[in-house]
Amino acid sequence: MNFLPTTFDELKGANIKQLDIIFVTGDAYVDHPSFGVALLGRLLESKGYKVGIIAQPMNIEDVKRLGRPRLFFGVASGNVDSMVANYTASRKKRRSDDYTPGGINNRRPDRAVIQYVNLIRQAFKDVVVVIGGIEASLRRFAHYDWWSDKVRKSILLDSKADILVYGMGETATVEIAKRLESGQSIDGIRGTVVWKSSLNGLENGSNKSLHVPSYEEVCTDTDAYGRMYKDVSLMTDPFKEIVIIQKQDNRYVVQYPPAFPLGQNELDELYLLPYTRRVHPFYEAQGNVKAIETVRFSITSVRGCFGNCAFCALSNHQTTHIVSRSEESILEEVRRLTKMPEFRGTITDVGGPTANMYGSECDVRQS
Repeated sequence: MNFLPTTFDELKGANIKQLDIIFVTGDAYVDHPSFGVALLGRLLESKGYKVGIIAQPMNIEDVKRLGRPRLFFGVASGNVDSMVANYTASRKKRRSDDYTPGGINNRRPDRAVIQYVNLIRQAFKDVVVVIGGIEASLRRFAHYDWWSDKVRKSILLDSKADILVYGMGETATVEIAKRLESGQSIDGIRGTVVWKSSLNGLENGSNKSLHVPSYEEVCTDTDAYGRMYKDVSLMTDPFKEIVIIQKQDNRYVVQYPPAFPLGQNELDELYLLPYTRRVHPFYEAQGNVKAIETVRFSITSVRGCFGNCAFCALSNHQTTHIVSRSEESILEEVRRLTKMPEFRGTITDVGGPTANMYGSECDVRQS
């Protein structure tokens, strides 16, 4: 049973001298496609890269244990924003964490993305750091933070990462790896956010640009904040080809157009990569990870949501574009599940992150 390496002994056993990419995550390493870091790790592995995962690091030594990656560190808070994972809506500390071995909420720091990037910067001064996942994605512009009761700057600026991947990050992450491999700039990639000290040359390109109210404006003017949010939300459509720019102090946060959704064949291939659907033994030995029990025998059949409900961030993360897997791909995953020794005859669910929108792709966009 092969996992992506998470310890030095695994590197040694696999005769790997240096990894290309190392992911750092706030969840235990669960090798299942519903865990973003595992999914991206398996995808990059399928492209020929050597990938490792460091889960829930507590100090610099944890971050150092797999060495320095040849291309980049990828950082995520886990499947949930770390502040949501750590606190209730009434700002009370949560006692439990289903994504942590043993279920005790004691291994995920507040504002985990910022904390993890800081650890990496202390360990490896000039390594490329890419942030992504739900925490980075939804905090990519100036945003109101409930727990501090104030508007915070883009997490890209606060974390001092090199680039932010927003939304579903497969194509952007692979493109970053390809460009770093060939010594090219990682600026201008769809589905990413960067910061710039000047806009020279940017607004003369092929994409149209949209300036949203600045950080300073949205801190003091709720109408400006509303306009910013509306503009950003309307630009989650990858077919609009709009670059969004927000001034924050003396810098500019620049969001390139969203990545195009994966096609059906790409989605099929992604979910049939060789996931073990188990917790890595290194973390399993530290206690049961409850989150795997919910999804171990579940199947993702669709991505995206056209609901755009006011209480939900899904449309802002997965876009409103629906992509469905083929029936044969889903059936093949069922066949694989039935061969697992723990399988007891029940597929817990087949669906997506929202109501059943399977097969409801837009014919116009498909053409």
